[in-house]
Amino acid sequence: MTYDYEWFKKAIYDLTKIDLSSYKEKQMKRRIDTLITKNKIVGYDKYVTALKDQSNLFDEFVNYLTINVSEFYRNTDQWKLLDQEIFPDLIKRYGKNLKIWSAACSTGDEPYSLVMALSRHLPMNQIKIYATDLDKQVIAKAKAGLYGEKSIAGVPDDLKKKFFTKVGPSYQISEEVKSRVEFHEHNLLKDTYPTDYHMIVCRNVLIYFTEEAKEEVFRKFQKTLRPGGYLFIGSTEQIINHKEIGLERKNSFFYQKPL
Repeated sequence: MTYDYEWFKKAIYDLTKIDLSSYKEKQMKRRIDTLITKNKIVGYDKYVTALKDQSNLFDEFVNYLTINVSEFYRNTDQWKLLDQEIFPDLIKRYGKNLKIWSAACSTGDEPYSLVMALSRHLPMNQIKIYATDLDKQVIAKAKAGLYGEKSIAGVPDDLKKKFFTKVGPSYQISEEVKSRVEFHEHNLLKDTYPTDYHMIVCRNVLIYFTEEAKEEVFRKFQKTLRPGGYLFIGSTEQIINHKEIGLERKNSFFYQKPL
């Protein structure tokens, strides 16, 4: 048997249900080869065996595979638009019980930012964010809610003062904010999507997917949204065929499902 990358992709799917075929191959293979070399393992077959036998290696692999670059209020101009136009429109249209999904939420910076941003418009006890990620390690970090100074640099000063406590060199987010986010594991390429949401936030993740996988995710997002609901994507992304998918482009980063 040839233990090449094609064999490895099948073995990883059997082990983790992560479909490496949906990622850009050259980029992902390079990342994986680097990790295997770092662990001084020779050959994909031996690495798969090690992943099965050693939970620390398995966790490291999933963590390394998923892209976890995140920060609060990333691209602040987009958050101003969210605050000044998108949230008021949603609240006017649907009332105060908004259903918002932070997909591929990484270490929690994004869903916690959503809670803080919404707190300017709604009572805290009426805010609920559904947050998902493929990687259980980053979900654990998100639940811990401890961040470095660089991560929270973009948070408006009044919200930073209100919702963060300095702990040594780090900052702990308040229980008041944490309690408004519900975290779950979810694979965008495999798992069932939730339904009837007013907004989906999924930023700077799909750039790592193939065009086919990306389109499939956008189509599923469109089905998840209620008419009039918004999709908020990253500054490095755009939906070329948004009309075909069934979305209207409001600006570079916000797309709306027609009413």
